[in-house]
Amino acid sequence: METLATLLEEVRACHRCADLPLGPRPILSIAPGARILIASQAPGTKAHATGIPFDDASGRRLREWLGVTPEVFYDPSGFAILPLGLCYPGRRAGGDAPPRRECAPIWRDRLLRQATGIRLTLLIGSHAQNHVLGPGVMTERVRDFRRHLPDVLPLPHPSWRSTGWMRRNPWFEAEVLPALQARVRNLLETPPAAPISCG
Repeated sequence: METLATLLEEVRACHRCADLPLGPRPILSIAPGARILIASQAPGTKAHATGIPFDDASGRRLREWLGVTPEVFYDPSGFAILPLGLCYPGRRAGGDAPPRRECAPIWRDRLLRQATGIRLTLLIGSHAQNHVLGPGVMTERVRDFRRHLPDVLPLPHPSWRSTGWMRRNPWFEAEVLPALQARVRNLLETPPAAPISCG
């Protein structure tokens, strides 16, 4: 029977995408008792360099949205961080490339079966939302966030591009962020499980 520890060993050894520009380096954080899943797209260059997910300006903005400190954010007994693509996918015109399509079918469901404590899934950006919810428009999904609660909450990607998006959509700060922070506070009050992480 597969365990999280043996699965993470297999993840760490994965070289299926050996042609990646910076080479394979799977980056995630997960524990069986984590209450909140951050479902993102793929690590960036800084995360690839440090082995720490969201170790950049996007991570700082995401933690502000969540209302948590780095210590809380990186405690895998509270948050699981599982991108669709576990390795940095390289660049394309206008930014990072999409997550590699072969990654999620190999690892995602197997890892999530081990994370039995998840009570809230945060779908960060269009790639994660389309993977879980099917095709759709990110802004419309975020605006209609109440329809997905209490188990799922779609969010924009917290990159620099979200600055202009937030100016155009002031309801995000007025309505979505207070609901997000209240749900996060409520879930983090539950007892943590022993952490296991991989980076």
